[in-house]
Amino acid sequence: MIKLLAYLLGKGTVTAKSLFPDLEEGVRGLPKLTSAACDGKECNACVGLCPTDAIEIKGQGSTSKVSLDLGACIACGLCVAHCPTGTIANNPSTKTARLSSEDLVLSNVSSLSDAGDPQSGLIKADGIFKRSIHLRVVSTGCSACDLEIGACGNPIFDMERMGVHVVASPRFADALLVTGPVPKAMHDPLRRCYEAMAEPRLVIAVGTCAISGGGHKDGYTEANGANAVVPVDVFIPGCPPHPWSIIYGVHLAMTARQAKKKLAQAAAPKADEDPAAQKVASSAASEP
Repeated sequence: MIKLLAYLLGKGTVTAKSLFPDLEEGVRGLPKLTSAACDGKECNACVGLCPTDAIEIKGQGSTSKVSLDLGACIACGLCVAHCPTGTIANNPSTKTARLSSEDLVLSNVSSLSDAGDPQSGLIKADGIFKRSIHLRVVSTGCSACDLEIGACGNPIFDMERMGVHVVASPRFADALLVTGPVPKAMHDPLRRCYEAMAEPRLVIAVGTCAISGGGHKDGYTEANGANAVVPVDVFIPGCPPHPWSIIYGVHLAMTARQAKKKLAQAAAPKADEDPAAQKVASSAASEP
C-alpha cells in the first residue's frame, strides 16, 4: 500500500489541462482536403483504395472536384499515403464532430477542413464547465468505440469534470450515445431505448459505423447506422474517434440540448391560452 501511494504521489496530476488539442505529429487522424489541385480521374488512386467508397472524383485534370465523406471514412490512411498531389492530407484536429451529416462531406472546392470548424463559436472556453449532461450508452456492436468512450472517463480526459456523466437507464438520460452499425437485431432495442427518454432528448452517433454503417452498410443485416432508426443530432466521425473528439461532440450536444429546451419552452401552452392549464391553476388557487 505504501509503495502504491508513493507511486501515485510521484506521478502527480495526469489530467490534461488543454481541451480538444490537436493530435501529436505522426498520429493518424481523419483525412482532410487541401487546396492542392487534384489530377482527377487520370489518377483515381484514392477512389480505388477506399474500402468504404467515401471518396468521389468528378472531372479531369486540375479542375476536378473531390468529395470526401467523413461519415463513411474509417481512417485507414490509404488515401493520404497514396495521394501524389497532396490534395488529401492528414487532419490532426480532434474537433471533428458535426451537427449535420451533410457537414461531414468535404470538397476540395470549398473544404470545411480549410475553412475551420463551423461550430467553433458554439463552444466557449469560459462556458464549458457551466452545464451538465447525462448519457446512456447503447452499444450495437463496436467494441473499439466503446473502449474510447471508456477512456473519456479516465484520469487523463476526465469528462466528468465538465459535467458529462454516464447513467444506467434511458429514463435518467439526456442523450443516447450510440456505437456500432445498428444491425436489424438492434433496431427495436434502440428505438425502445429512445422512446423511454424524456424530452428534450438527443442522439449522438459515435464512430463511422453509427453514422453510416461503415463497412457493414447495405448488407443483409440492414446495418446502416443509427439515423436509419432514430433521429441523430450529433455526428462524431472516426473509426474509432479519439476521446477528445467524443467529448467535443458531447459538448456540441449540450449546446443543441439548450436550443431544444428553449424551443420546447416557447412551444409549451401558457395558462391563459390552454383551458386545461387554466383549470389546474384555478384549482390550485382555490385550495386553502
